[in-house]
Amino acid sequence: PYNDCTTEALGISGVPGKISCFPKKDGFVSGIEMGARLFKEVGLEVTCEGKDGDFYSAGQTVLEARGAAEKIHSVYKTVQNILEYSSGITNRVRAMTKQIEATGSKAKVAVTRKHFPGTKTISLNAALLGGAIVHRAGLSESILVFDQHRVFCTDPISAVRLAKEQEPEKKIAVEVDNEEEGIKYINAGADIIQCERFSPEMLKSFVARAKEIKADVIINAAGGINDTNTYEYAQTKVDVLVTSWVYFGRPFDIKMKISSE
Repeated sequence: PYNDCTTEALGISGVPGKISCFPKKDGFVSGIEMGARLFKEVGLEVTCEGKDGDFYSAGQTVLEARGAAEKIHSVYKTVQNILEYSSGITNRVRAMTKQIEATGSKAKVAVTRKHFPGTKTISLNAALLGGAIVHRAGLSESILVFDQHRVFCTDPISAVRLAKEQEPEKKIAVEVDNEEEGIKYINAGADIIQCERFSPEMLKSFVARAKEIKADVIINAAGGINDTNTYEYAQTKVDVLVTSWVYFGRPFDIKMKISSE
């Protein structure tokens, strides 16, 4: 934010250089567009820019820029962080969607708003590039009734019916802890039932029963959904797998090779 003591002390300001960014192992790389914008913001010339979210082989250049040494050093670590954290999210989403595809299910991976504060744009972009959908980006986007809302309602069933009257353009989603509670809210008019921590066996039974009552009801699975159980949950014929797991894990290593020209 002030000055680069190291670059200045070495007397290398103004020396032309090049930076090449590439993954250390095979995988999906995202954050490329944001990285390119940052390089350009400080006056670097972007000469190679891969397609965001694509699969790349280890050592394959995804982003390259040229310019003065001090400009490279002012921003390259930030670009590396964006590439690594974004790619980590994208690869975790891909791990889940691959399992869903293997079952023949049409279920979607939906990412929540439980990303680390301040990283919404980076996190959601990375998830979308991995093939996910956004569960909800904020409170104003959808009506999702949790138990934490129902504790304030004298009659939760009537409150759900009121919500449908108050917001006729929005679907009403209700999170439930058990099958009977889910059936109760389907009968109350809920469009989406979000099943919190149902086992795959419980969920399969509930999906079959719920669809008999209301064929177009959407069933979400939530709570503890990750790449170790995606295949099992996808087999239940659930419509959406809601997860925050993809946000939290190892970054995907990106090498930043800097050279003088």
